[in-house]
Formats: sequence, C-alpha cells, structure tokens
Amino acid sequence: MNKCFFCQFKAVPSFKEVDNLQKFITPRKKILNREKTNVCAKHQRILTKELKYARYLALLPYVSYQGLR
Repeated sequence: MNKCFFCQFKAVPSFKEVDNLQKFITPRKKILNREKTNVCAKHQRILTKELKYARYLALLPYVSYQGLR
C-alpha cells in the first residue's frame, strides 16, 4: 500500500503552498477523495480545510472557468 504523501515527507498541508495543493484538486477544481490522492484520513481532513481556506483567500479558484458558449 502506498504511504501518505504528507507522512512520507513529514509535512503538513498548508494553504501557503498553492502549487502543492493543486495536486489534490481536479481540473474542475473539485477536491479529490482519499482513494485517488492516497492520503491518510488525518491529513485528508487537514488538506480539505487548507484547500477551502486557500479558496477563501482567493489563492485558488472555487470553479474552473468554462467560457461562454
């Protein structure tokens, strides 16, 4: 079984590391689940809160821009 990304590097998810957080969202800017990210439950909870806080601070978008048709 793969080890958690954050446990492996002894790190904690942070809203300041936007490039790191973008690995855990889809192209449509939805948060990926634990099965797809291979993150442990503890870090997934922290990751979700940090992603939402980064969105609140406008560091990450809530949705992807699809354009007008």
